[in-house]
Parts: sequence; structure tokens; C-alpha cells
Amino acid sequence: MPMSSVAHTFLPPKFMRRQSLVGVAVLSLFLAGCGKGGGAPAGAAPPPVQVGVVAVTQGDVGLVTELPGRLEASRIAQVRARAAGILQKRLFREGSDVKAGQPLFSIDAAPYAAAVASAKAGQARAEANLAQATALAERYKPLVEANAVSKQEYANAVAAQKQAEADVAVGKASVQTANINLSYAAVTAPISGRIGRSLVTEGALVGQGEATQLAVIQQINPMYVNFTQSASDVMKLRAAMAGGQFKRATGGDSASVRIVLEDGTEYSRPGRLLFSDLTVDATTGQITLRAEVPNPDGQLLPGLYVRVRLEQAQATNAMTLPQQAVTRTAQGDTVMVVDADGKVSSRNIKIGSSKGTQWVVLDGLKAGEQVMVDGFQKLQMIPPGTPVKAVPWTPAGAAAPAASASSAAPAASAAAK
Repeated sequence: MPMSSVAHTFLPPKFMRRQSLVGVAVLSLFLAGCGKGGGAPAGAAPPPVQVGVVAVTQGDVGLVTELPGRLEASRIAQVRARAAGILQKRLFREGSDVKAGQPLFSIDAAPYAAAVASAKAGQARAEANLAQATALAERYKPLVEANAVSKQEYANAVAAQKQAEADVAVGKASVQTANINLSYAAVTAPISGRIGRSLVTEGALVGQGEATQLAVIQQINPMYVNFTQSASDVMKLRAAMAGGQFKRATGGDSASVRIVLEDGTEYSRPGRLLFSDLTVDATTGQITLRAEVPNPDGQLLPGLYVRVRLEQAQATNAMTLPQQAVTRTAQGDTVMVVDADGKVSSRNIKIGSSKGTQWVVLDGLKAGEQVMVDGFQKLQMIPPGTPVKAVPWTPAGAAAPAASASSAAPAASAAAK
């Protein structure tokens, strides 16, 4: 038989009643001590649940669309050899900036210098013939009036003079052509910009039969960025502008353009929209657009893939809300609104587009209303219609230091004890 059973068997009944009374007294004293220790009184209502809210403000909100694009030099010129001959010198440093008219290559000019000399000699011969023909015509003029020579001889002399004048003109043109060919032996930069690597080396025969490409110059300040946009989006935007719902971003046909680099950073200098294509690509349904971006430091390079943030219009009297405050379903977009009494109600809204981490709200809210951003899980723990306490919402990054400081306070007090 167990010892406990034996003890209960042999204890007197009076002793067992006394032990029970002592246990009841100890339990009552313990409960009384808990009540005096600051616990919530029986029947008291719990404090209201706190939820984070943002106040709705109205204003002109830019409608930003992010599209893929690729950078391109604003001007590209191929440096070609227009004179045939042996390349003698390269007069530039590869990858450097060159000015328009700067000498780049030197081609053997001896044959062209000889052609200039030959053309000048032909011009001199034509000028000598002209002088002789002019003198003869002037001598025959008084003689034909005195019938000392026939009119036919005088006519032949005048014709010879005019032919000599034409020969002189041909000689001058030949000299000019020879000088032009001689100038082609010194290859210069057609535009200012940054020149790439040399495509030929000294000693190469260039310009023989065709204009040999020698190098490429690209003008990278400013830069062009080419991108495409859906034709349907463009048509909707134009219809909204025509209806007065949106207005243009900066007036006229211009638009604000920002460039986002591959690492996610935004380029410091804004660009401007130059044009949008008049036709739609039949295979993709896209419209080609081009923007101009300043590049004085050479940070942007041709061929670089970028993201283009295009602000073509602004929504008037629109509002922005954090994306986590909006519930998007197939039935529509809704938010939770907290009134002055702390009552929470659902509200249908109309979303226009996104701007960073926020939604642009076009309709459904009024200025000054409070919209819930966090605390949705707390609502599931209280009965429907229970008032809540609205507190200003702060983003997670801004709230982190405060949260860490509050969590450190209990630890410091515990360490002090």
C-alpha cells in the first residue's frame, strides 16, 4: 500500500478539516495580494488597439512610368580615307576627345602634290594662250573697220579669244580639284567627340577602290536614350489629358525624364523628351520614344542598358498612399478609413498608377481623412465596430531606431536590479 494512502488512512478527521481551512486562507491572501499589485480591476475595459494611419493630402501628383531603354551617342561619324595611298602617321590618342577639324591621320601626299603642280602648269599655259588670242582680237578690231582685214578673220580671232578664256577656267578648276585631293591626304575629324580605337595601322594601303574606314567618333554629350512605350498606354494618357483629368508635366509637349542606372541609382541630371514616333510597330504594338540627357562628365556610355522614369502628365487633386495600405482584389481596390471616433470602415478607391512605393489615388478619399497603414491583424482580435486609437504611421526604417531604444530600456532596468 502506498505511503500516502497509509497517511490518509491514519490521519484523524479533525486534522484533515483544519488543513483544508488553512489552504483556503492562503489562496485568498494570494489573490488579495495580486489585486493590490496593480492588476486591472475586475470588469475594467481593455485599452483601445493602436493602429498606424496617414492623413490624406491632395495636390498635383506626377504620373511616372518606368520603361527599359538603351543609351546612344547623339552624333556618330565614321572617319574614312577619301584619298588613296599609304597611311604614314596616326596623329591622335585612342579613346581621347577630339575637336572638329583636328588632324587624325596622314596619308602619303606626294602624288597629289604632283597633280597640283601639273594642274597649275596647265592653267599657266591656258592663260598664255588667252593673252595671245586677246591681243590678236584687239589688233583686228580697228582693221576690220577700215576694211584692212576681212570680217571672217576678225570673227575667228574673237572666237579664239573666248576659247582661250574657257581653257583658263578649266585650268583653274583642275588646280582646285588637285588641291582638294591633296587636302584629303590629311584626314581630319568631321565632328567633335570621343574617338575610339584606330582600325588601321601605319603602312596600310587605304582608299584603294573604296573609302576605307579608319576610326569612329561618337559625341556623348549630350546622350540619347531610346525606349518604347505601349501604344494603348499612350492613347489612354492622351484621352485623359484631353478630358482635363491630367495635365502635362512641364507644359507643351515636353516631359520629365530620369535615368536609373544598372545598379539602381538614379542619374543626377534630368533629361527631356525629344519626340515620340508617329507610327506603331505592327509586331510589338509599341511606340518608339527618344530623350536627351546631358553627360558632361562622360558617366553615361553608348549601348548602356538603363531604366527610364518618364513623367508625361500630372494628376490634379490626386493623393498618394503607401502600397501596403491598399488592398487590391478582382472586385476593386479598398482601404480602411478611421473616423474621428476611432471607428474603422472599408472604402473603395480608384488607383491611377504607382510612384515609387506609393499608389496614386484618383478618387474615393477626401483631404484630411485617416487611412490605416498597419495594424490590420489587431482588428481581427477585437469585435467588429470596436473603436481603435489612431497614431501617426512611420516607415519601417524610421521606426527602427525608436523600437531599438524602447527595447533597450527594459534590459537596462533589469541590469540595474
